[in-house]
Amino acid sequence: MKRIALVVFPGFQLLDAAATAVFELANLAAPAPLYELSVVSEQGGLVMSSVGVPIQTEAFDGRAYDTLMISGATVVEPSSGRLLELLRAAMPHTRRMASICTGAFVLAEAGLLATRRATTHWHHATDLQRQHPQIRVEMDRIFVRDGNVWTSAGMTACIDLALALVEDDLGSDMARSVAKKLVVHQRRAGGQSQFSALAELDARSDRIQNALNYAKDHLRERLSIEKLAEIAHLSPRHFSRAFRAATGHSPAKAVEKLRVETARALVEAGQHSVDRIAVETGFSDAERMRRAFLRAYGEPPQALRRVARARSAAEAAVS
Repeated sequence: MKRIALVVFPGFQLLDAAATAVFELANLAAPAPLYELSVVSEQGGLVMSSVGVPIQTEAFDGRAYDTLMISGATVVEPSSGRLLELLRAAMPHTRRMASICTGAFVLAEAGLLATRRATTHWHHATDLQRQHPQIRVEMDRIFVRDGNVWTSAGMTACIDLALALVEDDLGSDMARSVAKKLVVHQRRAGGQSQFSALAELDARSDRIQNALNYAKDHLRERLSIEKLAEIAHLSPRHFSRAFRAATGHSPAKAVEKLRVETARALVEAGQHSVDRIAVETGFSDAERMRRAFLRAYGEPPQALRRVARARSAAEAAVS
């Protein structure tokens, strides 16, 4: 049985504990439990989270772990010397070390990210790079794997990280099954951007948001202003004005942003041809999608796919 431990410390972000639910559900989906879960801290006992809710922990000792996940904190502060010593001592006997959100700063302080690729919450990525220039910080990634060290973006990215760890152990079918039970709408790949087009558009209007949600779920269809206005229960003319006021974009531009974001994730996953992805995301043909990629990213789909393949090959070579 694989021993999985979440490492916490005073002021840790409580949301990071949600990562353990992924392994819990994998246990329930398997014929027999595969993971032994625990929460550990420097001294053991109750550890207070950043929201003032304590969590019971075991003492972090010299026992061997399959996977150690270091939680992050809302406010980044220097780590205790004892915790850093424990992590350094555990590294040679741990199959995987992972950080959630600003937990990357803890690994960096322990010297466990030197010369490695890593990521963290976008808000803190510049500070991580400035404080630890020997790390190759990839500031806009959901998670990054470099050998046996994994790092993730912030907040809900802990779920994506844990799903990737389960997929690494048990395959994609199990990861998809667990994601479905977690009601995760879209299991994000590591190379996907931390930023979401839906979040960026931030409609602040239920009617406009309903139209955006409909568009996201029906990208393959022809998303005319008339159709989206119908979803929003507005006239086309009123809808266009309200949409631009709420999002700062025209409906057509917003739909393109949603399509290109989804298409990029599919292109980098590498499981389907560019032609098929263009159809599935509503671009109709590869050339139209290519032009949209050039506007959004300055590169065509094929270039982004080559970069993603090179990254995967580099990760496989050191894993």
